[in-house]
Amino acid sequence: MKRRQFLQSAAAAAGGLVVAFEIPLRAQAPGTGGTAANALKFNAYVKVSPDDTVTFEIHKAEMGQGTVTSLSQILADEMDADWKKIRTEFPNVDPAYGPMMGVYGSLSIRTSYQPLRVAGAQAREMLISAAAQKWSVDRSTLRTENGSVVNARGERATYGSLADAASKIAPPAQPPLKDAKNFKLIGTSPKRLDTPLKVNGTAGFGIDVKRPNMVYASLERCPVFEGKVASFDATKAKSVPGVKDVVQISNGVAVIADNTWAAMEGRKALSIKWDEGPRANNSSAGFRTMFAQMAGTPGKEARKVGDPAAALASAAKKVAADYEAPFLSHAPMEPMNATAQITADGVDVWTSCQIQSVAQSMAARIAGVPDAKVRIHTQYLGGGFGRRGGGDFVGEAVEIAKHTNGAPVKLTWTREDDMTHDNYRPASYVKFNAGLGADGLPTAVTATVACPAFGPTGQNGVDGNAVDGIYNAPYKFAALKVDAHHPDTGVPCTYWRSVGYSQNTYFMESFVDEMAAAAGQDPVEYRRKLLNSPRALAVLNLAAEKADWGKALPAGRARGVAVVNNIGSFNAIVAEVSTSGGKLKVHRVVCAVDCGVVVNPEILRAQMESGVVYGLTTLKTAITINKGRVVETNFHQYEPLRIDDMPKVEVHVVPSTAAPGGIGEASTPTIVPAVTNAIASLTKKRVRALPVKAADLA
Repeated sequence: MKRRQFLQSAAAAAGGLVVAFEIPLRAQAPGTGGTAANALKFNAYVKVSPDDTVTFEIHKAEMGQGTVTSLSQILADEMDADWKKIRTEFPNVDPAYGPMMGVYGSLSIRTSYQPLRVAGAQAREMLISAAAQKWSVDRSTLRTENGSVVNARGERATYGSLADAASKIAPPAQPPLKDAKNFKLIGTSPKRLDTPLKVNGTAGFGIDVKRPNMVYASLERCPVFEGKVASFDATKAKSVPGVKDVVQISNGVAVIADNTWAAMEGRKALSIKWDEGPRANNSSAGFRTMFAQMAGTPGKEARKVGDPAAALASAAKKVAADYEAPFLSHAPMEPMNATAQITADGVDVWTSCQIQSVAQSMAARIAGVPDAKVRIHTQYLGGGFGRRGGGDFVGEAVEIAKHTNGAPVKLTWTREDDMTHDNYRPASYVKFNAGLGADGLPTAVTATVACPAFGPTGQNGVDGNAVDGIYNAPYKFAALKVDAHHPDTGVPCTYWRSVGYSQNTYFMESFVDEMAAAAGQDPVEYRRKLLNSPRALAVLNLAAEKADWGKALPAGRARGVAVVNNIGSFNAIVAEVSTSGGKLKVHRVVCAVDCGVVVNPEILRAQMESGVVYGLTTLKTAITINKGRVVETNFHQYEPLRIDDMPKVEVHVVPSTAAPGGIGEASTPTIVPAVTNAIASLTKKRVRALPVKAADLA
């Protein structure tokens, strides 16, 4: 029974009056289907069908950031395709899409802009050549327009009518690209291609996957990181209706059932004894003590400029401060999940993942097959923020699939699983020291960071992610020394939206404000003197202008500012706040951004607003560890930003012809210090530890 019928029946049974109606969906929107029939392949990204439908292979995952639309715009513009006849699909992992297929680091546009322009231009040139053959004319007399090739007499040949002949022509290696002044789609904001699917419920997310003869699984993991199963009794679990089997895998005990509910109910009935291992006594309090002690001693050198020690010793004034930030969960709305099937010819995985190459390698390793034998069926993502870049949930599903006799198995994490077994943003602690000259500007800045490594280590064994935003802050420091410690906490950590910049921009921009205050100078003017890039200065000036920096505010309000250069883009934010009764209210946020060439202005604005929301959430959330366990289990303890907390957000773009930068993570680092600097301006007290507490606001 459909939900509409159920509601009608339920209301009728209750004696109520029901008026039922249906709003018919409009004709299928562009981008809402897969490849049309008889599609002919032009290159790795473009297929054309005889019915004039053009299918674009979108090799980047879509988790709400708009890649399906923006990447299609690039292809369609260079190809002169008819936007109304565009379809998209997610391809399997293929070397044609580069060595690492996936979405991470706000790289979708940055790494795809030029290749997609070339791919679209190749298809356009192949179609022109096919039309030249058809009409026996010089191809220089032809032009393309809205899905057709047009000759000097005004006659048109649609792309579909030319598809067969064009697909047999070798793609030119270096096709001519459009002059930017001739763009028709790049720089505009057509309606998003994925919106109709998400409105009518046909968009396929990983959690929606259904396969023939599919079984379902739920996995009980040790509550302590690195703990293992000592023993378990599945007797009661197997008596739960619908439970088919209980199996132990490397990461816990899985219950396999006819449906997800039965699997989860069977899991509740398990009796497991855990070997909690060496991390059972870990705590956030213990980590903080360890981090603070480490930050008080020299670490591994990340960067050194000049002679900081000598400059500090001779400074007219000294400033010192310690800052800290907690572990954070990614907390996407769609919990982790994956469906896996092992067959005689390889492995199929249906999942919402950010990095398909990682998922493929993980599945291949667990199944014991070559990577090429694993087919990744990418689904839409209900949020990712870095969490879906790893393959842990994929590996679990494949390992369980070894026990299902060839049947596909869908593993679904609960919200509690997601919160307590995330790969977290690392906690971090930094000790700053600075010397100021007679002009108030820094003669030296030193920073010692204590942060678990959560990426590859480079020079001197330093993970650059742990110091990003400090050792490469956008300022001219005559003397600078940044070093790092990488404590071993046992808490799994990975990239989180804006990576190390998320905590380190808060640290650095807060400390820059402290230096400005010690110098008795305006925070915006102070930054103007220090910034090392004209583009950084331009976004600061624009944000300050649009936010009316320097103009009086109503009593009880204050502004704060922050600047960052990350992911190939420059961003400045001014936040306006007030406090009352130990509560914080962010009233207005003004963002200025320079991300180079803008493909879709509305998507840019949406991502800037989204980054603000994500950053504001960190002002009141934290993941804490007690007895080796995560304390926060769901949104009642790890509270996202509520609608009544949402400030007015204004986004202003600095026009630029520079190469495209990233946008998905641009505003997340700056919103936090902009707010905490505003709090300091209002209360005259620094927020040196997150999340913000009532005592910080008094």
